[in-house]
Amino acid sequence: MTKTGKRIDMFDSTLRDGAQGEGISFSVQDKIHIVKALDELGVPYIEAGNPGSNPKDLEFFNEVKKLKLKHSHLVAFGSTRRKGIDVKDDANVQSLLSAGTEHICIFGKTWDFQVKEILKATLEENLAMIADTVAFFVSKGKTVFYDAEHYFDGYCANPEYAIATLKAAYKAGAKTLVLCDTNGGKLPDEIMSMTATALKETGAQIGIHCHNDTGMAVASSLLSVKGGAEHVQGTLLGFGERTGNANLSSIIANLQVKMGYDCLPEGCMENLTSVCRRVAEVANIALDNGMPFVGYNAFSHKAGMHIDAVTKNPVAYEHVNPETVGNERRFLMSEVAGRSLVIEKIRKFDPNIQKDSPVAAQIVARVKELEHEGYQFEGAEGSFELLMRKNMGKYKPFFDLEYYKVIVEQPIEGIPSTAFGQVKIGVDGEMAITAGEGDGPVHALDGALRRALERFYPQVKQIRLTDFKVRVLDSKSATAAKVRVLIESTDGETEWTTVGVSSDLIEASWIALVDSFEYKLIMDVEKRFKAYL
Repeated sequence: MTKTGKRIDMFDSTLRDGAQGEGISFSVQDKIHIVKALDELGVPYIEAGNPGSNPKDLEFFNEVKKLKLKHSHLVAFGSTRRKGIDVKDDANVQSLLSAGTEHICIFGKTWDFQVKEILKATLEENLAMIADTVAFFVSKGKTVFYDAEHYFDGYCANPEYAIATLKAAYKAGAKTLVLCDTNGGKLPDEIMSMTATALKETGAQIGIHCHNDTGMAVASSLLSVKGGAEHVQGTLLGFGERTGNANLSSIIANLQVKMGYDCLPEGCMENLTSVCRRVAEVANIALDNGMPFVGYNAFSHKAGMHIDAVTKNPVAYEHVNPETVGNERRFLMSEVAGRSLVIEKIRKFDPNIQKDSPVAAQIVARVKELEHEGYQFEGAEGSFELLMRKNMGKYKPFFDLEYYKVIVEQPIEGIPSTAFGQVKIGVDGEMAITAGEGDGPVHALDGALRRALERFYPQVKQIRLTDFKVRVLDSKSATAAKVRVLIESTDGETEWTTVGVSSDLIEASWIALVDSFEYKLIMDVEKRFKAYL
């Protein structure tokens, strides 16, 4: 990859366009958290919402003014003035001023169909609405981004008029003309060609805003840059209305790492993965494990041949160094992984381990034995690390279990069932008996074990169970079938998964639950002392 020396401005619309996605609802504090994360990433422009659309956005703009941002500029978003109203009398226009941002993004109609059928305005009226609004904000000292809504559909229908709307905005003082594929229906080659034409016809800085209805929003954005665009809009994780927006995390990584453009300040690219995961957490969505560059599986390897090759030279099966985008290489333990994976994981504890080591053979044999019983370690690296430690003599239990029991009350009509759990554990000869109440047996046991351990290990308060999965391994066995339970946990910084298998659901859950707590305690010891046993 050769550096172009050319800068492409990133414009994030997660807080505005992203909020239009199904299931997405940001509180004011959520928005503040996301702004801080995007500033840490070094995104130049953050479209923060429409202060005229609802009281929550207005409150947000009042609160966000208190932040001291290092890299990012906030952008208020709204439309051109309404038909038949003087620009200074338009309530939406005035609300944009009240946001107090230096930068404003306004959208206007480009497609003659939209002008006539939706706005019920003449083509000349629409041009005046665009020009008046842009000029008004420029006169107030604002930098204006002009979003040409439905640009590509408009250009295909009436190219002369579509170009005329761009020229009206540019002549009035708009800094950037953003071509919006609002319906998301154009293909990448069309986007590139029409971007080049817009640049030639206007001489302005051209931007691109793609939706993902064809599954090609990222490709279209990249080719638009090839066509001359110097400004790219999207949402950080690609969520948004309908099928979503262009995924800005993929765009940033491709433009800077693969194509040689400058998108983020020096040293910020390494924050990409962590920021994406923080935003996913705030948005309360599960980050797609397969998301390019930043997903948990983006640099995961499972097949034994692949793992062996990557340990010799990562370029064998990796297109970029995962550390470049703040991610990490993962080897998935499975029946097809083989000894190379085990060796690679053991090297965390013993860098000098060799492939023919008896310990490696012992661990491989134990894994195969457990997989025959129904265990699967591919998605349970917390449990796999504990297994390795136990076979290497690098494990010491943090507590001894005396007993656990669960009582589930039968639900009464209108009243949900309640479960009660009780555990008795010992730590260095000292006993603790605690109880917990929950919506189900696992919830109750989690509460009881947590209370017992907090007395000895206060850090377990940080553990939060984020997901619970149960799989019946042999449905033909009916109620006697074994089940596999996966528990996903986090302490706010790290995520891990543990597994338990039994013919008893409670016992399988307990095994996974204990592994989760022990894994957290081991991580904390290693962070503090750099070694455990």
